[in-house]
Order: sequence, then structure tokens, then C-alpha cells
Amino acid sequence: MRDFRDAKAMAQTLRESLTTKSVTISHSESLELVSRMLGVADWNTLAAMLHAERREPAAPATQLNTTTALYPAVPLRDLVPFPNATYPMFVGRESSFQALNQAFEGGREVVLAVQREASVDDPRFADVYEIGIVAQLLELEPLADGTFRVLTRGLRRVELRGFATEASAYWAEAVDVSEGVARNARDVVRRIYQRFQDYTAVHGILVPDIWLFFDQTRDPGQIADIVATRMKLPIIDKYELLATLDPMKRLERIEALLDLPQRPVSASYAATKRQALDHADRRRHQYATLEHLLLALTDDADASAVMRACEADLGKLRQSLTQYLDNELKHIVIEAGSAIPTPAFERVDQRAVLHAQEVGNPAVTGVNALVALFPEMRSPAARMLAEQGVSRLRIDIARQAGKGKG
Repeated sequence: MRDFRDAKAMAQTLRESLTTKSVTISHSESLELVSRMLGVADWNTLAAMLHAERREPAAPATQLNTTTALYPAVPLRDLVPFPNATYPMFVGRESSFQALNQAFEGGREVVLAVQREASVDDPRFADVYEIGIVAQLLELEPLADGTFRVLTRGLRRVELRGFATEASAYWAEAVDVSEGVARNARDVVRRIYQRFQDYTAVHGILVPDIWLFFDQTRDPGQIADIVATRMKLPIIDKYELLATLDPMKRLERIEALLDLPQRPVSASYAATKRQALDHADRRRHQYATLEHLLLALTDDADASAVMRACEADLGKLRQSLTQYLDNELKHIVIEAGSAIPTPAFERVDQRAVLHAQEVGNPAVTGVNALVALFPEMRSPAARMLAEQGVSRLRIDIARQAGKGKG
């Protein structure tokens, strides 16, 4: 005779038997029915009994309790969600869509699990990270291409104890975790407030609500999560922030990440920056502008390869840049002295470092500088790139195709 350890198999058998009799019930309903058949009040209680039977190692001290709950789940390829933030997600996998259906039928709560490798199409427990979040589903919108746009709001962190496909839907077994007692973090929060302003300015991030949030919130964990949500980081770095349960440690990690990362500059890009300054010095220009930099980038091995992949005519681009530098910048000619970079030049140089960090480059290349130039939309350099059909999207496509480093 089957006992409570066979509950999931029993629930599946029950659903299949009822289907043959034209009676349809959901996965969660079948689990609740089986729980009551076995004399247990509900599935959550039964799931805890199942977990105890596995004799897993003792839970960490950060765990709130030992009750494991079963949730519909959605694996995420390229997003790390945080509590207290709203996320639009685009869902195309059938198992994810079925999980969303189950969630909308129930309490509208779903576990968002982060995949270890984005290339895995049908992830299992070993393919997702241990820490995820429970999110509330707000709305579901079908799109013309057959996918769905889902709006969710993160609620709380959970530790995943299982992740699998059952009845064509993803399900996760998860237990709530504690983030510890919040301590006074006023000095750290003040420093992060100041550094995050610089970070958003350099990176071109629009955050109209963040400063009001800083004024109204005293919870260091919430502040850490709101900042982490808006930072542009590799997936693994964002996940490490999600998995750092202690609020103070999370704030300290964010403070370190907000410092401009020390990425070495590749030899070719260092030569490109020197050439940009040489272009200005030969013309006796007081300042080295973005146009001097872009002219140098047309001779940079990495950047020029990407521009050619975007079908740019580098000869015409050089001609346009040279005419601009020779004819439009006569007002910055000086008798003597060396050129100094303009603030825009320096912003692009800083963004290049951040972009190198984002894409995981060991060193900053000319491609990173080329990408970093696009936020300077009012500059003649950005306009000339657009005239040649060079855009951020086309550069990303060229990079993914392996036609340029960085």
C-alpha cells in the first residue's frame, strides 16, 4: 500500500483517472485531495513531512522555519529579480506559461528561479540557483509573436529545495529564509546614496523615484535590493547580491560594486586614446572631443571590425570626422599646450570600463568605448555613427556573432 511518501505520484494518478471520466482538476487541487486522503490537513504540511523523510542536512540558521511549500515556478534566463521591485517578464516556454496559469488559478504567487546557464531550454533542479524569490503576479498580456508579457512584483527571498516539471508546468519546492536583524546602517547608506548618484550619471540610468525612496526608507535590506535592481551587472554578480542574506553584508557588497571597477585597459585601446589626443594636439586644439576619439576608433582593430560588421563605410566616416575637426573646431585652437579630454570624453571612458565589466571583458577595448559613446546623443560623433547605420543593437548583434571583441 502507498504511504505519504508517494503523494506526488498518487496526485498524478488521481488527475489522470479523473481525466478519463471527463473531470478536470488542477495540479494543486490533486495534491490537496491526496493530502486529505492520507489524513494530513493540507499539502504544505505533507510537503514538510516528505522533506523530513529525505534526511537532508540541517537547514542553515538563516531559515525562518522548516515548512516547505510548493509553488508554480518560472525559470529566468537573463534576469535576477529582487524583492520590493516590479518586473515585466516575457514568457515563451510552454512549461512557464502553464505555471503562470496555475498561479493565476491559485494565490497569484510564483517562484522566480534564476538559471545557471541561459542556454538550457528545459531546466531542472541542478540548472537553477538555490536562492530565488516569491513574486506576486499582477497582469498577463498575450503578445502578437505568441509569447506573453507578465508583470510581477517581488515579495521575499526563498531557498529552493526542488525544481521540476509536473503536469506540463514548472513547480518549485521552496522555504522562506530570514535576512537577519537590520542594524543601523546610516553611514553606509549615506555613502551608497552619494556613489549611486555618480553611478547613474555615468551609466545613463534614469531613476526618478530612487531618491524619494532613500529619504523614506530606513531598512538597509530594502535599500540594498532597490539599488541592486537598477545596477548593470553580470548575472552572477547580481545573483550573489540576491543570495547575500545579511542586509549589512549586502550593502557592503553593493558599495564595493558602486566603485568604478578597476578593469585594465587593453594595449590597443590605450593606443587609441593616445591617438585621439594626438589628433587634437596636431590641430592645436585645447580639448580632445568625442570626435577626436571616434576618429581614433576608426583605426582601432576591435572597434573598426565591429563598425565594418555594421556595414559602416569607414572611409566616409573618417572624411566626415576630419572635415568637422578641421572646420568646426577652430574656436578651440590655442597657441601652445597639450589637449585635455572634455567631460564627455571622460564620461565615455568611464562608461567603457562599466561596459567591459557588464560583458565580462578582462580588459577595456575599443568596442566598449564605441558602445559607451551612444548615450552622448547630442554629439556630432553619435550623429555620424547613426548616418553610417551603426547602432547599439547592431553592435550587440555583431559581438554575439563573434565579429568583434568586447
